[in-house]
Amino acid sequence: MFIAHRNLLFTVAYEMLGSAADAEDVLQETWLRWSGVDLGTVRDQRAYLVRITTRQALSRLRTLGRRKESYVGSWLPEPLLTTPDVAEDVELADSVSMAMLLVLETLAPTERAVFVLREVFDLGYDEIAEAVEKTPAAVRQIAHRARAHVAARRPRGVVSPTETRDALDAFQRAADTGDLQCLLDILAPDVVFLGDGGGIKQAVPRPVVGADKVARLLAAGLGRIAAMGSMQPVQVNGYPALILQLDGTIDTVVTVRVDNGLITGLYAVRNPEKLSHMQQETPLRR
Repeated sequence: MFIAHRNLLFTVAYEMLGSAADAEDVLQETWLRWSGVDLGTVRDQRAYLVRITTRQALSRLRTLGRRKESYVGSWLPEPLLTTPDVAEDVELADSVSMAMLLVLETLAPTERAVFVLREVFDLGYDEIAEAVEKTPAAVRQIAHRARAHVAARRPRGVVSPTETRDALDAFQRAADTGDLQCLLDILAPDVVFLGDGGGIKQAVPRPVVGADKVARLLAAGLGRIAAMGSMQPVQVNGYPALILQLDGTIDTVVTVRVDNGLITGLYAVRNPEKLSHMQQETPLRR
């Protein structure tokens, strides 16, 4: 039964943590607890497994919060090379997109768990209450608060893969030609660029805000990189993205947030510890 629901449980943990490595650890802990359960006492095995996973992820999320406080530079979620069926499930793709995971980062741990279980996995309030050890009434209030918080910060409407691909195509053309105007045309005035090197690889130490600053930074850096490496389109977290390869090794994963056809968020993950799940596709399930 654990194996049958493994991809679902991984998705729950990953959406709560934004880290595939930590999600894998949570699954290991879930399996250890599951193997000691008297199955005769379990009415709904799927719900029971989700409950164990949620509790383990919540515990891990609080530890992760402390780790992020000492993280060097900006912290970005760990990118996943995803299977084509993730992109076909529009709601799932939206929920695991880098843009949404960054919005979920702004929620308190219990709010994040409640939002994910309710909005993504459509669990009932009673089930969620057992998972987060709150009353159903308290869970309803938390869900309402989390929904409002996310609605104020998420991209306006579900972004189509085509919009994202168009933005990335323009971005790649600008990178290939070094044409500053080409970049400015696709960047929103208040675009935010985040780079995650984890203190291992060079990356911008803090967010860069504004189309002019971001375009100049990219024009300077990407010209050099394009001459030494190659950019390839891939599916990351259910949406089109770019990987930059140097000497046959993945150096950077570039993802974007698109609002009204313009790039409002540009995210570059360079920390090699976060790129291990880019070697093969990760199946995600609801």
